Amino acid sequence: MPQILCIANQKGGVGKTTTAINLSAALAVFKKKILLVDCDPQANATTGVGIDKASLKRSLYHGLIQKDAARNLIVDTEIQTLKVIPSRVELIGFELEMMEVPEREKVLKRLIDELRSDFDYIILDCPPALGLLTLNAMTAADALLIPLQCEFYALEGLGQLIQTIKRVREHLNPRLKISGILLTMFDTRTNLSHQVAENAAKYFKSLLFKTRIPRNVRLGEAPSFGKPILLYDATSPGALSYLSLAKEILNPRS
Repeated sequence: MPQILCIANQKGGVGKTTTAINLSAALAVFKKKILLVDCDPQANATTGVGIDKASLKRSLYHGLIQKDAARNLIVDTEIQTLKVIPSRVELIGFELEMMEVPEREKVLKRLIDELRSDFDYIILDCPPALGLLTLNAMTAADALLIPLQCEFYALEGLGQLIQTIKRVREHLNPRLKISGILLTMFDTRTNLSHQVAENAAKYFKSLLFKTRIPRNVRLGEAPSFGKPILLYDATSPGALSYLSLAKEILNPRS
């Protein structure tokens, strides 16, 4: 059954877009038909898969605001089974332009629902804020993946995100579940990373993915070349970790 997966955390710099790009690519490598939807006005997911924003005639903005059909927004990537609905900076005006629109939290859901039958997974990359774009993504999604960086303030703010998820379930999307919490930027050499991992395991138990995304130079380099890590360095620890995560997504725990 097709699944819409939202990748969100209101904290910036947690590996959210890195996860959106590389999980999408890894699932595509496993012969799944993937659509990556860049819901962030910064458009880092768009450039991270090699799309030139300046050459785009349409972006997600045109679907949300100007009512362009979703299929007219889709752009190809180097991976045949990975498609993208790109973003650009004009999306920053979404919240203001939608202020007076009824059911403005459901605009993204209405746009991408028509694409469900075309893809195995639709991955939504959210901005680092709990604003209207993230709310739209949560309303459209079946499940939420939360990246959690292995740093000192990792758990700070996660409670606010959990409360937002509860409100979305109550008022907008009762089917929304948490797919899992993903530890990112894990450094085996530091006590801090292991401490964060222990705390996360204590508090979230079975919600924690077994896969941990390591700190990896090649993983950090790949976006500047407009490539997912699997196309940039398929044997790197970063690439292998996202292949492992894709397997967990494809074979969920009972």
